[in-house]
Amino acid sequence: MVSKLYSKVNQFLKENIMFIIGMVLFYLIVNMPLPYYIHTAGGLIDITDKVTIEGEYKQEGSINLTYVSEIKGNVLTCLMSYVFPNWDLVRKEEVYPVNETYEDATYRNQLFLTEANQNAVFLAYQEAGKYININKQNHYLVYIDKIAKTNLKIKDEILLVENQPISSVIDYQNIVNNYKVGDKLTIKVKDEKGKEIDKYIEVIEYEGIKITGIYFVTKYDYITNPKIKFNFKESESGASGGLMMTLSIYNKLTKEDITKGKKIVGTGTIDLYGNVGEISGIKYKLKGAVRNKADIFFVPNGSNYEEAIALKAKNDYNIQIISISTFVDALNYLNEL
Repeated sequence: MVSKLYSKVNQFLKENIMFIIGMVLFYLIVNMPLPYYIHTAGGLIDITDKVTIEGEYKQEGSINLTYVSEIKGNVLTCLMSYVFPNWDLVRKEEVYPVNETYEDATYRNQLFLTEANQNAVFLAYQEAGKYININKQNHYLVYIDKIAKTNLKIKDEILLVENQPISSVIDYQNIVNNYKVGDKLTIKVKDEKGKEIDKYIEVIEYEGIKITGIYFVTKYDYITNPKIKFNFKESESGASGGLMMTLSIYNKLTKEDITKGKKIVGTGTIDLYGNVGEISGIKYKLKGAVRNKADIFFVPNGSNYEEAIALKAKNDYNIQIISISTFVDALNYLNEL
């Protein structure tokens, strides 16, 4: 019986060998990864469920993030980008720097999300008059530019710079400014394995400014009353939702509902001082907001706003676009609705 089955399988393979080889080659070619990504409009994320606060107030409307959909490039998706007008082909190095791994980029973007959420908590609690106390901070290296001259590595925790503790990027830059171009600074770090080591970084000049070519994110350990908890997935990352998260937390802390029953969408980073920073992919985020029938779209002031207004006029979008420079700008606008 086994020999008959073997004979039939063998005969089938002989009769269809070219077809099978063709199908295997087609599958391999179509799924072969290429150094490209496809960017297109994403959807909305209602962030009501992304954060939970004890005794939080309810809201009638919604506060939403909007995002860019990113598809990995292969032969099929790259070909499809020429068919679908809203699919844009982007080279890999435009998305991820060539001198870092995918793991490094993921680590950085996850810490950017943590930083944005921390800033949002600090600002919202202060504005709402609630208790918050920051009792510890840790600085983690998330980016090393290719022009940097250093033996630091991503994920190093910065402990001291020239034997001085730092509390922010501003502190770090002030130390750098005290040295000459070409000087090597001693950086005490705790590496990924938990070992404390002295490393170095050289002061360089870029466009007339003293820099070192690195970027670090500060993680805070804080106590709040009422308590707060975030509910993000590991796959969710990035800093561009900072403004909207701040609004959402504030709305949960205060009795008056700032949404006024509207679907509010927006984008923009947030820092500890309440400043809203520009982001990338504004055309995809605006498209997602329009497609999901948002009432209001908050956008950072500057080139982001100018691009959004131009796109609205070009495509006759039915949406209200509001330029925002600070968290208080957005809050004042909603309070006056």
